[in-house]
Amino acid sequence: MDANSNLTLLVVKPDAVRRRIIGEIIRRVEADGFAVRDASFTQLDRERAERFYAVHKGKEFYAGLVEFMTSGPVMALLIEREGGLSRLRQLVGATDPKQAAPGTIRADLGTSVRENVVHASNPEENAREEILFYFPQAFCKT
Repeated sequence: MDANSNLTLLVVKPDAVRRRIIGEIIRRVEADGFAVRDASFTQLDRERAERFYAVHKGKEFYAGLVEFMTSGPVMALLIEREGGLSRLRQLVGATDPKQAAPGTIRADLGTSVRENVVHASNPEENAREEILFYFPQAFCKT
């Protein structure tokens, strides 16, 4: 990404918000050395969810993902630590909680491929754009 490659995005999905485990997710992230730099509690409408997940448009799961992500509020977290982009993916685990390594957020808290409690930016894809979606001021110089 750039000098800010220690910044990354974690979105607590509607299933985790409904289950009241936002605090547990943040506790795990902070225990792993991440610092929360900003947070935003929001409800995505269809247009915003479609824009955020546009990279998946045309895939069989896209419509269901958009519907799920608009089913309730989400908590977006701008977090930072040394090597944050790659470390977060390790901490959250595989998309399918059944295939995620023991001790990861998704293995311990996720219930299905869709309801896997968190979205974590992928460093090989569009992490910077995802951060800017929720935190447009993230890369502004002060």
